[in-house]
Amino acid sequence: MPSHRGKLSLTETNRRFYERLWSEAQLVEPQRFNTWPLVSELAARARRMLEVAPGLRPRLPLDRAQFVDISRAAMTRFRSRGAAASVGIIHALPFADGAFDFVCSFDIVEHVDDDETAFAELARVAAPGAALLLSVPLHASAWTPFDDFVGHRRRYEPNDLADKLARHGFAIERSAVFGMQPKSSRLLDLGMWFLTHQRERAMWWYNRVFMPLGLRMQKPLQWKQGFHDEPGIDTTLLICRKQG
Repeated sequence: MPSHRGKLSLTETNRRFYERLWSEAQLVEPQRFNTWPLVSELAARARRMLEVAPGLRPRLPLDRAQFVDISRAAMTRFRSRGAAASVGIIHALPFADGAFDFVCSFDIVEHVDDDETAFAELARVAAPGAALLLSVPLHASAWTPFDDFVGHRRRYEPNDLADKLARHGFAIERSAVFGMQPKSSRLLDLGMWFLTHQRERAMWWYNRVFMPLGLRMQKPLQWKQGFHDEPGIDTTLLICRKQG
């Protein structure tokens, strides 16, 4: 089971971890991710786009979207590229109701204590008919020390996640496997040891070696209708539609 932290501690853990990570990383262009073919398709039909908590790994086009993140270092880098970016949190998005036709949020709702408010905010800023592109980790049984380290509060069970999205007005259209839990824990244990005992060295290897290598090894996303779940899925990527 997850080891839950105090509310203030969790928020501060997230802020410190990602502020440190993004201050030492380079911005990765959205065209380099395997999500780009889908994003291009959805963006072509959207006039107003928002990405929540992109860090320095944005999926939406920098010149057309609005970005908001808890990391000041990340948003400063976005603004240096001419992107519309502001510092903020998912619980209080600084935008009007129904302001966006396409909302994107990768790996964020699992980090917050009050995910109901987070989902409510995503729903509030999404216009009727808007697309929501959302990724979350699945299955509490797949919890590892890494979830604790990066500040995860939960992993979602598929049925519970679908019900939660429906309560906030989102219908799931398609899903894709977005990560697989490794069969062996040795690599994870080694990574955790370096992150805990040699953080600077671990960050250097992540930003300069493992991230570029991971980008090269990406495979095209395989989409299925509805919410697809199977044993071993670590993270799911969902395309949802805001109901009228």
